[in-house]
Amino acid sequence: MTNFIPIFPLSIVVFPEEQVNLHIFEPRYKQLINESAATKKPFGIPVVVDNQLQEWGSLVYVEEIATVYESGEMDIRTRGSDLFRILEVIREIPEKLYSGAIVNYPENNLKGNPEVMRQLVRQMRALHGYLQVTKDFKKDEGLLTAYDIAHHSGLTIQEEYEFLQLTQERQRQEYLKRHFEKTLPVFEKMDQLKQKIQMNGHFKNLGGFDINKPGRKG
Repeated sequence: MTNFIPIFPLSIVVFPEEQVNLHIFEPRYKQLINESAATKKPFGIPVVVDNQLQEWGSLVYVEEIATVYESGEMDIRTRGSDLFRILEVIREIPEKLYSGAIVNYPENNLKGNPEVMRQLVRQMRALHGYLQVTKDFKKDEGLLTAYDIAHHSGLTIQEEYEFLQLTQERQRQEYLKRHFEKTLPVFEKMDQLKQKIQMNGHFKNLGGFDINKPGRKG
């Protein structure tokens, strides 16, 4: 299935069901948001990486226009929906300030491995422990998906974009599993180094090396 959608290219990755708050200030996007809110139709956020428009993105619905300023700028709350892939960019649309695109919607499998998901949640919590941050998902951990924890796992925008293109939940789980297996040992070593530095100046309870024991060189 193909479709035309208005687009709002941004240097962020929006995952399905993710809530994203945006401040809108450009005239073309003020027009887009007002129309999207009035018609209750979605718009697309294709990802921009290294100042280049990428093919993949997510449909987004306006859930609330939280604040409208005298200038017409606004703060909005949005929620991500289906993945899309751009087939053609429509740069100029009659009577519109914004651009659009012809897109299709890749099939997205959301069924993963529950045990792997539990492992990923544990690994994410371990990472947050090293960073001394907390994250409340406001839902039971048993209901979390790979999308839920991806933004809280220390991925770069390039990695998040790679992740966005995975259309099988088990692929996404495996991607995060490899990421944590690579990342966590680094933070563990940093934590050990931090503890070692903090111990400097403390009284140390260490056993002395006995040079008189057999086998000692001297």
